[in-house]
Amino acid sequence: MASITQPRISPAVNTSPFYSAQLRKFAVKAMVTMLALLVAIAYLLPFGNMALISIKSADQISGSTDNNILPLSPQLYEYEGESYEVYNIPQADGTVAQWALVDKGRQSSGFIDPANPEAGLIEWQGSWRTLESVYVYDPHPENFAEAWDLINFPRLFFNTLFIAVVGMIGTLLSSICVAYAFARFPIPGKNVMFLILIGTIILPSQVTLIPTYAFFASIGWTGTWLPLIVPHFFANAYNVFLLRQFFMTLPRELDEAAMIDGAGPFRVLMAIIIPQSWPAIISVGLFHFIFAWNDYFGPLIYLLGKPDLVPQATSIMAMVLPLLIFVLAQKIFMRGVVVTGVDK
Repeated sequence: MASITQPRISPAVNTSPFYSAQLRKFAVKAMVTMLALLVAIAYLLPFGNMALISIKSADQISGSTDNNILPLSPQLYEYEGESYEVYNIPQADGTVAQWALVDKGRQSSGFIDPANPEAGLIEWQGSWRTLESVYVYDPHPENFAEAWDLINFPRLFFNTLFIAVVGMIGTLLSSICVAYAFARFPIPGKNVMFLILIGTIILPSQVTLIPTYAFFASIGWTGTWLPLIVPHFFANAYNVFLLRQFFMTLPRELDEAAMIDGAGPFRVLMAIIIPQSWPAIISVGLFHFIFAWNDYFGPLIYLLGKPDLVPQATSIMAMVLPLLIFVLAQKIFMRGVVVTGVDK
């Protein structure tokens, strides 16, 4: 008697437009999240490497050819008052033992088994140079205390803070004024001058290094903080561009309303432009502060031979304050631009 087989019913596949749209939306979010994660990892890798180097000893750093990213040191074993390095020793049965190399030889060497030192020397046939060392995690957090005492860190911290803060004040004062003029004043040839100013961004600093140094040397500013501070009081093309673009998004109707009430250009700047531009102003200030804080080449040139004036070293310790400022100013720094409309 022939059996009757029931047809298999496949589960229904949701092909509705709403389901397809949600699936595409999820795929786009997943791709964007993955891309952002990869960019964040690539950006943070140098900081991670710097943090690991800061807790390494000199021997660990010089032994970086062994591709040891972590602060690892060879494992040592104390035997009869001496320290001996431990190696991975292949055994005849395919296992690997960890023995301390006591007697080095060309064709055979003597080892001690740390688990059974009473057995005495174990002779192993082969070249010990082909063996792999056993490493243990060995960080050196005392590097920070040593650096603090060795380089007079508080004095260098004050020097760096003074240069960064005064330079930030100067660049904000000058950049705000120049950006305000480009954004609001009907200056003849304003667009041409602005293009020339922006063109200086692509000018390499190496081109102006020697003439700038010669000028500061001729007026006796080398060996002082002046070359590191005074130039920032004459605006910066990058900062002027950011502030000018932000000022142009603010409605001119607010300026006109203030002028009707008798406000002059300076009053408009102080009462209208600046209060609405704090996100851009704080961003520019943070950019310059971090730039001045991390500047190494400028102080190296102008403060050579002046140990009491040089800014700080030790990368990890020097990053504490900029990171703290960035975290505290995160809300303002990342806040979107909000432009208030004016009813006509």
